[in-house]
Amino acid sequence: MTTDIDFYELLECERTADDGTLKSSYRRLAMRYHPDKNPGCGDSEERFKAISEAYDCLKDPQKRAAYDRYGHAAFKQQGGGGGGAQDFSGFSDIFENIFGEFMGGQRGGSRGPQRGADLRYDMEITLEEAFHGKASDITIDVSGVCDVCDGSGATKGTAAKTCQTCKGHGKVRAQQGFFVVERTCPTCHGAGQTIADPCGNCHGEGRVEKTKTRTVNIPPGVDEGTRVRLTGEGEAGLRGAPAGDLYIFLHVARHPLFEREGTTLFARTPISFTTAALGGEVHIAGPDGVDHQIKIPAGTQSGRELRQRGAGMPVLQGRGRGDLVIQIEVETPTHLTSRQRELLEEFRATETGKECPQTSGFFKKMKSAWG
Repeated sequence: MTTDIDFYELLECERTADDGTLKSSYRRLAMRYHPDKNPGCGDSEERFKAISEAYDCLKDPQKRAAYDRYGHAAFKQQGGGGGGAQDFSGFSDIFENIFGEFMGGQRGGSRGPQRGADLRYDMEITLEEAFHGKASDITIDVSGVCDVCDGSGATKGTAAKTCQTCKGHGKVRAQQGFFVVERTCPTCHGAGQTIADPCGNCHGEGRVEKTKTRTVNIPPGVDEGTRVRLTGEGEAGLRGAPAGDLYIFLHVARHPLFEREGTTLFARTPISFTTAALGGEVHIAGPDGVDHQIKIPAGTQSGRELRQRGAGMPVLQGRGRGDLVIQIEVETPTHLTSRQRELLEEFRATETGKECPQTSGFFKKMKSAWG
C-alpha cells in the first residue's frame, strides 16, 4: 500500500474533522489493523503503518496545516531515507496513551518485567455466615517468588544485565521513512534485562509454583457475587515484578427458609385458617439466631406481607439492618376430627355472606357478567 493515499481518506474522516474525531477514528482503525490482531497478514500491517503515518501528521497542527496546503509534497524532501529532521518523539506516547496494555502488556506504558496475573477463587458460604461474617482459610496453588534467587531469576552471585538490544527500554523501534513502528524487544521480551546465568530452580523466571494458605476475612452483609480482594496475593511477577491480586468471589448457598433481595429477607409462612380469621402471632428464627415474634392481624388473607423492621441482613460496610418480610399463606385443614367438622358445619349454617366479602363479591360479578 502506498502512503500517498490521502491522509483523511486513510483515517476515514472529513478534512474539517476536529482533533477528537481524528483520534477516535485512528484508534478504531489501529485496533482493527494492528499486526497483533492480524498475525501474518501483510496487507493489515501495511494499512496499520499507513494510518499511523497519517495520524502522526494530522495530530500535529503545524504538520496538518502544511499537509492541507501542499499535500504529500510538503514532506517529500524529508521522507526519503532516514527521516531527516522529522521528530518522532511523540510516536511512543501515542501508543502508550491510547492502547496501554494492548501494545505491550505493560500497565501505564511502564518498562520492565510484567506484573503477575490476578487470580480468582470461588467460595460458597451460608446465609448465616453472610449475616455474621467469618474468617476462613483457603489453600491455593499459585506462582510464588523463587526462594533460591529471591525472585531475581539469576543464579546466586550473578545479576541480570541491561538488554543491549533495547538498552533497557523493553521495546525496539523500526524507522521506515516517515513513520516508526514500535514492538516488544525480541531479546528480553519486554523485561529490559537479560540473564546470562539463569537460576536452576526457576529457570530464570524468578517464580515457581507453590501451595499457599491464606486467611480471608468476610465482612457481615456480603451478598451473592461480592468480591473480596487480597492485594499482592495473586501470581508472582516475572523476575521480581509486583505480584497480582487474589479476588475471592462469594456465592451464598440457597437457604431452606429465607430468600434474599439486598438486605431484605423474605419467608413464606403458612398459618392456620383460624389464626388468619382470629389473629395471633408466628415465631420466625432469623439468621441472627433471634426468635422474631410477628403479630398476625385478624382477617389476614393469603398473599399478605407483614414486615418486621430491622430484622433482615446487615448493611455491608455500613450501619443498620434491612427488614424481615413474611408472606402469609393461609392453610386449609385436611384432617378434621368429628368435633371440628361439627363446629365448622355450625359456622357454615350461620354464614350471612358478610364474613367473606371477597367471595360474595366475586360471585356477584360472575352473576352480573352472565346476566
